Amino acid sequence: MNILRKLPKIDKIVLNPKFKGLNPTRLAEIAKKTIENLRESILAKKIEDFDDEELLKEIKYSYDKLFEPSLKPLINATGVILHTNMGRSLIAESLLSEASKVITNYSNLEYNQEKGCRGERYEHVSEHLKNLLHVEDVLVVNNNASAVFLILNTFSKNREAIVSRGELVEIGGSFRIPEVMSQSGAILHEVGATNKTKQADYANAINENTAMLMKVHQSNFSIEGFSEDTNYVDIKKLCVEHNLIDYYDLGSGYIPELPYNLGNNEPSLKTILKDNPALISFSGDKLFGSVQAGIIAGKKELIDKLKQNQLLRMLRVDKITLSILEETIKAYLKEDYKSIPTLWMLFQSEESLHVRASIIQKEVGSSSCNVIKSKTVMGGGTLPNREFPTVALHVKGKASTLERAFRKKNIIGRIENDMFLIDFRSILPEFEEQIIDTIKEIIK
Repeated sequence: MNILRKLPKIDKIVLNPKFKGLNPTRLAEIAKKTIENLRESILAKKIEDFDDEELLKEIKYSYDKLFEPSLKPLINATGVILHTNMGRSLIAESLLSEASKVITNYSNLEYNQEKGCRGERYEHVSEHLKNLLHVEDVLVVNNNASAVFLILNTFSKNREAIVSRGELVEIGGSFRIPEVMSQSGAILHEVGATNKTKQADYANAINENTAMLMKVHQSNFSIEGFSEDTNYVDIKKLCVEHNLIDYYDLGSGYIPELPYNLGNNEPSLKTILKDNPALISFSGDKLFGSVQAGIIAGKKELIDKLKQNQLLRMLRVDKITLSILEETIKAYLKEDYKSIPTLWMLFQSEESLHVRASIIQKEVGSSSCNVIKSKTVMGGGTLPNREFPTVALHVKGKASTLERAFRKKNIIGRIENDMFLIDFRSILPEFEEQIIDTIKEIIK
């Protein structure tokens, strides 16, 4: 076929001035694949001719697509601050800038500069964390599930860990406490009922093979009505009496008092640590507002044993995590909560959200949108069933159509009562201009 003779040679395409500066190896691969597809279409008589310029455009498009990042920034306009699907806690640029001084350079990650020998990577956050939490020692691993696994494997392997039936939770990604315990080598000893577990249930279950009493925070659900659980103080008393380890898996921990009475049924780290627990663990992201990490705090002798577990090398964190986490902890020590976006967004008043939404409404026109009050949740497996106030912009039009249009522009809103909403609870001020431009473009 004469049309086949028109197909350009790969080497000529690579040398075309239109592709100057592009990687020749990747360009040749893409050009070869594109021309092969075109040849197959010609032979199958799907096309009778092609345009050289359009072919070059297709190759250039495929090349650009190859280097387009899979991860991309989104504007979270759902109102859910700790949105699991969108990366949970944000990191302030100011903290990242400070951390980057270490991240982008060689550092004393595992080098003791004073002694001129190998050091320990966990020393760099331990002092700041101990000062913040007022505990004997701390250890950081790559997430809280790892913290749970490491603690159980270290202290309860082939021995019993007693847990309330009402606390055998499933966390994100179908990770369940019973399965985590089984994989760690710990023997699960369930006590109580789903809705009620008393101190006597723990006491009656203790035997010669018991290693610890474990309390797991119901982070992503709540039990209401005819229910009762044993508080941590009573569990700790039993541990002291029977020489057992008490361990509280908090899931999510927070420092300052939460607004909107959200802390009523959610004890703070300060409150829990007053009881001097043997071990606690919580996530570095979520309510703590930093990077993904599992923070273990408690008795030094127990932390030392965790450090001796060979599993720790598989669960350890890198310099990026440690550097950003350290900057977050320093912000906490300064009580600079504005530098922790999760807290900044949570502490925004209804009035301030209303002002921000009203400014945008005025900019794009009240005929296109209106400001409404609503409710939202924290997300990220925290503060279950606890709603708090928010303010949103209702963009007028068919909700599902608007949701798709804004999503294509990297703005993720939500639909409520057949209305498409842009919720300001989870939006940082620096994105407001982009939101204005997008609303005008879509409404137009």
